[in-house]
Amino acid sequence: MQVAVVTFDGFNELDSFIASSMINRCRKDGLEAFITTPTPVVTSMNGVEVSGQRPMEFVTEADVVLIGSGVKTRDVVADDRLISRLSLDPSRQLIGAQCSGALVLARLGLLNGMPVCTDMKSRPFVEACDVTVLDAPFYAEGNIATAGGCLASQYLATWVMTRMLGEDAARDVVDYVAPVGENQETVERAMRAVHAGEVALR
Repeated sequence: MQVAVVTFDGFNELDSFIASSMINRCRKDGLEAFITTPTPVVTSMNGVEVSGQRPMEFVTEADVVLIGSGVKTRDVVADDRLISRLSLDPSRQLIGAQCSGALVLARLGLLNGMPVCTDMKSRPFVEACDVTVLDAPFYAEGNIATAGGCLASQYLATWVMTRMLGEDAARDVVDYVAPVGENQETVERAMRAVHAGEVALR
C-alpha cells in the first residue's frame, strides 16, 4: 500500500512531513508514504530543499494521494501542464488535501459540491471556486478528505491509517508521536476529529 504525498515548490513543511512521517511508522504493516514532486528537487516556503522520492507520475499507481499546501498553490492550479499530471481516481484511491490543497481538488473537479476544510489564508480563494468552507479541522466524504490548519495534517494521516489498516493501527501511531503525558488525550482528539469529520453534514 503506497501513499503519494504530493509536494510542490513553495510547500509547507508541516503538511508534507507530518503526514509522511506518521504514515511511515506503518511500514511494517505494509503502508508506506513517499514525498512525490513535479521536479527532482523542490524548495519549501522557508527555503528547505528536498529531493523527491517519487516523480509526479507516481500518483496514478498510489493507493492514497495526499496533496500538501504551500505558498504557490494558486500558481499550481493555474498551470494546465502541471495539473494534467495529476490523474486521480477517487473510485480506487483515497485522496486527501491539506489547506490550500483544496484548491487543487477543486481545479481537478473532484469535489462535486462537497464542502472542504482549509486554512484561513486560503479560504477566500477556495470560496471563490464556489466551494463551501467548513469551520472544522477535518472533513471527509467517501474516499475524499480535506484538512484545515497545518497541524491538522495529523488528522489526515490518522484518516489514512484508519482507512487502510484500521483504527488500532492509527491509535498506536498517534500514541507514539503524542507529547509525553498527553498520549491519551492526543489519541482521542485525533480519532474524534476523524470520526466527527466523516459524519458531518450527513
